[in-house]
Amino acid sequence: MPELPVPPTPPVPLAALLAREDLALRRIAGPSDPGAVIHSAHTSEMADPYPYLLGGELLLTAGVHITDAAGSGTYFDDYVARIVAAGGAALGFGVAPVHDTVPRALVAACDAYGLPLLEVPPQTPFAAVARAVWQLMAQARLAELRRVTEAQQSLAAAASRPDPVPSVLHRLSRRLDGWAVLYGPEGTEIAASGRRPAAPVADALASLTAVVRPADATSPPAAPQGPPPPATGRAAPVQGRAAPASAVPARPASATDTAADGSRLAAYALGAGRGFVLGVAGARREPGDHTIASVAAVLLSLLTGEHQSGTGAARVSALVRVLLGADPAGVAPLLGTGPWRVVHGRPDPAPAGGRAGRANRDAARPDPVAAAALGAALGSALVDGGPEVVRVLVPGDREIVPQDGWTLGVSAEAAPGGWPDADAQAARALARAHATRVPLVGHGGPAGLGDLVPADAAREHARALLAPLAGSPALTETLRAWLSLHGSWDRTAVALSVHRNTVRQRVARSAALLGADLDDPDVRMELWFALRRDE
Repeated sequence: MPELPVPPTPPVPLAALLAREDLALRRIAGPSDPGAVIHSAHTSEMADPYPYLLGGELLLTAGVHITDAAGSGTYFDDYVARIVAAGGAALGFGVAPVHDTVPRALVAACDAYGLPLLEVPPQTPFAAVARAVWQLMAQARLAELRRVTEAQQSLAAAASRPDPVPSVLHRLSRRLDGWAVLYGPEGTEIAASGRRPAAPVADALASLTAVVRPADATSPPAAPQGPPPPATGRAAPVQGRAAPASAVPARPASATDTAADGSRLAAYALGAGRGFVLGVAGARREPGDHTIASVAAVLLSLLTGEHQSGTGAARVSALVRVLLGADPAGVAPLLGTGPWRVVHGRPDPAPAGGRAGRANRDAARPDPVAAAALGAALGSALVDGGPEVVRVLVPGDREIVPQDGWTLGVSAEAAPGGWPDADAQAARALARAHATRVPLVGHGGPAGLGDLVPADAAREHARALLAPLAGSPALTETLRAWLSLHGSWDRTAVALSVHRNTVRQRVARSAALLGADLDDPDVRMELWFALRRDE
């Protein structure tokens, strides 16, 4: 007989129904499997209930169909065999008014065919059993919906973190109590979370991705050898050898399989044509797991998406021209009209005992996907995802707002020729933002007295004044940060990621080399003016 589908209802553990004291049901035959479940309760007094069962039912009967001569032949064997063939999950026999006890031949048949047999006492009507099943089913549905909703909220929060892809995979592996892995178009592992399964299971999951990877993806991994998977999307058992292209059927959005050790595998394609695939492996598959994994697949699809619009193509063209030696000012019109601003961003470090230390700052380095996500949030695809700081070139008319999980420094508006100066402005603004522990600091403001001095004269004066520090960039940068933070040792140490004693030593050394009294506000003002012009 072909395998019959069960109704699309939440399964109810048979043990939960037996635990209801108000029903007083008792198992008297069949296996005692704690994992046995039922999907509905159905009453029938037909001698052959097969045509009326969908599969997964608790079939209830009072034995009206049983004749006096039934016990001497194969009646009960045939009856139980037909229930099992129809996919029935259990049989409930009501004692009284037709039969005072459950027939022994029926008990023997249920034991022989492995069908759980429940004795329903006289005081328990079948309607009460059916109602209890639906109550347990409603509770299971509510628990499933609550679990899915909580998982959706958790995954969405993870997607908004500075490291969205690892965070989503981590939350997914925790929610499904398994291993979650993101495969690239070439079949390589980009990121993973959870306890890695044994090599055969990991290899089986990697092979399963061939079922859902788009046909135009680059160099898909080897598909399993053997007959093609059924049209329902279930993959054929993985044998570990490559299959010809004809063995791979039309590719569904997701596919499931079971590894040799019983591990449950699932693969989800992330968007059409890009080749990214989410894989999940776990010891079991719970209700709602598919929905939770599908939500993660949608989020990862957005995070790994590549938008090659006409504007994006023009920007790539501009970059190529600059690399080939074109004048940046001449290429700038390809990027759009108007001035631009430079934004420096760094992921916020995770707190450690209430204070961010160097180890946490190192752990907060941005990954490429996080850098692209920041650029998308700021409305620009011109992103440089460096190892420490993400730099984004943003149109000048774009409003820069704080971003959750990031500390930002923003330059003043600048034409292409002034982008290097704007980059330095954004770097200083970011350092000040970290020192003052605010999410965003912008450079610029109204013109001051310093703007009244000719730029060339001011720069010449600054270089002469700061000449003793010319060979020590660390001293110059420390003095600049210390003055910008009003002489605060602690905030300067935070901004420069050094110890406060190092700041004291550098500032004292700078004062000695300059022969200046840094307690004098006039001296500080003069040095600040020089440092501003010597950028």
